Amino acid sequence: MNKQELTNNTLDDTDLSMLRHIQREGRISNSKLSEKVNLSETPCWRRWKRLEDSEYIKEYIAVLNRKKLGFSMVGFTLVTLSNHEIENTDFFEQFVSSTDWIPMCHCIAGGADYIVEVIAHDLDEYYDRISQLRRVKGVSALHSNISVKEIKTSHHLPLD
Repeated sequence: MNKQELTNNTLDDTDLSMLRHIQREGRISNSKLSEKVNLSETPCWRRWKRLEDSEYIKEYIAVLNRKKLGFSMVGFTLVTLSNHEIENTDFFEQFVSSTDWIPMCHCIAGGADYIVEVIAHDLDEYYDRISQLRRVKGVSALHSNISVKEIKTSHHLPLD
């Protein structure tokens, strides 16, 4: 099956089960996965490879403990650009893409143009980072909200 042939409609229960296990345990071995989904190892490996090749599995990552690493500040900033000329949007999106203290950014509909997550060690560093964001070419307004308690963060998709 090539990439075009593997669509959401062609994922069977075994594929979905594999994806559920892989997203929970990214380091699971093929041997363990094959046991969990009731397949022998070779067909399991083939399906796994097909899911990767078809980009259902985008990447494998380790989720680090932000607080243990000293990043105690998290804020969400609404960013408004002065205009939507491609020069401004491209410049802003390139800045965000190359900035490691911005782990998440979405272009949004509504009163602002983007929502950006900003992480920092403390309030002073957070202020410095927001100041850098304010000076990005084309940015006309920021509205920040600081997280006081994280309730849920997940990268897992609901595959049930």
